[in-house]
Amino acid sequence: MSDTPQAAAMRVILIDDDDGLRMALADSFAIAGIDVEPFADARAALAQLGADFPGVVVSDIRMPRMDGHAVAEAVAARDPDLPVILMTGHGDIATAVAALKKGAWDFIAKPFAADHLIASVRRAMDVRRLVLENRRLRIAAEEAESHYPLIGETPAMVRLRETIRQLADVDVDVLVEGETGTGKELVALLLHRWSHRRGRQFVAVDCAALPDAIADEALFGSRAAPGRIADADRGTLFLDEIDSMSPALQGKLLRVVEERELPQPGAAPRVVNLRVIAAAKTDLSAAAAEGRFRADLLYRLETVRLRIPPLRERRADVPLLFAYFLGEAAERFGRERPLIDAAIEARLAGDDWGGNVRELRNYATRVVLGLGGGDVADGGQLPLSERVDRFEAATIRATLERVRGDVGAAATELQLPRRSLYDRMQRHGIEPAAFRPTARGTE
Repeated sequence: MSDTPQAAAMRVILIDDDDGLRMALADSFAIAGIDVEPFADARAALAQLGADFPGVVVSDIRMPRMDGHAVAEAVAARDPDLPVILMTGHGDIATAVAALKKGAWDFIAKPFAADHLIASVRRAMDVRRLVLENRRLRIAAEEAESHYPLIGETPAMVRLRETIRQLADVDVDVLVEGETGTGKELVALLLHRWSHRRGRQFVAVDCAALPDAIADEALFGSRAAPGRIADADRGTLFLDEIDSMSPALQGKLLRVVEERELPQPGAAPRVVNLRVIAAAKTDLSAAAAEGRFRADLLYRLETVRLRIPPLRERRADVPLLFAYFLGEAAERFGRERPLIDAAIEARLAGDDWGGNVRELRNYATRVVLGLGGGDVADGGQLPLSERVDRFEAATIRATLERVRGDVGAAATELQLPRRSLYDRMQRHGIEPAAFRPTARGTE
């Protein structure tokens, strides 16, 4: 198994030629619940390190053959972001400080309490975890670019992409349903791009933005000019927010959808060859039942229905989407791509993202421009204890979402005893059953 952020738990490489101290420290790490691999020889330890090693290196400075400074330099050559903590005697403090300036993460002066070293290791592990997660997300976002904007690894998004590819070359009308900001127009665009009509026009009409006074002429045309429907001949007509179309226009559209004939003033109807993709942000079946939308038009449009899930139903995709949008915004504005820190992680995990993908993309833009981080939604004046509680609760929820409510798997991922995780969930009012597929009706 490779040493990737997802393939292995965080651990410590411990290097010390003093057998007694090495064994004692290894026991202390084990008692603290931290995986440790002790080595008496630095070269043997370095042979275990790859560029994405998921953990921290702890090394004594004074050792034969290869000392701690050489260890730190060798580690930095493999991965400059891999934390190295040096253990040093009192007489070596000056050289340890010099090592910090060269890139070592921390040093602990002997004699020290094991708790002090463990606390430093935990802090270094938190930093390392964020570094590896940023790397993973960046790679995944680059690999997912071909799927944009339908980026996601959750089963719902995998199925949606597969369905779009299957439907693209099948010349049937499609009704796309989804909340504001989920990407309905982009789904329609992919249906067009992956179809045999891709060499013809994709005509998008925002029905909500068409005033009734000009909608008829804009859609169906006049003697002076053809309308948008005629423009889509042999291509794809996308009718966004069709649920806002007036009853009169719905009636005229029915004939186009049903007969593929476009009425023309003072002339015979014009035959049009087009594919119709309609999108609605509300339930058209309910609207038809209430008389707000023509049932006969709905029946013609809904040959196939595609539903785009909101972000709250696929929270595991949020970090990946955010990483993609972060890179996109950094390139657009010519800025350095910022790292995703703990505060941003908490925001990503804790927000409901009511505006869906559009809101997430706007947030990424603000982060790149330095206009907001993890406390945008909550305000920056919260006491530290409350910020920590919110981050902890958001992290637990995100982990349970990822492991589908499996508390044992969540405890392993969070490196917590199961009982401790249950205590924290109870304190935050988190019920693991709410994250299981049977509870959410996703399977």
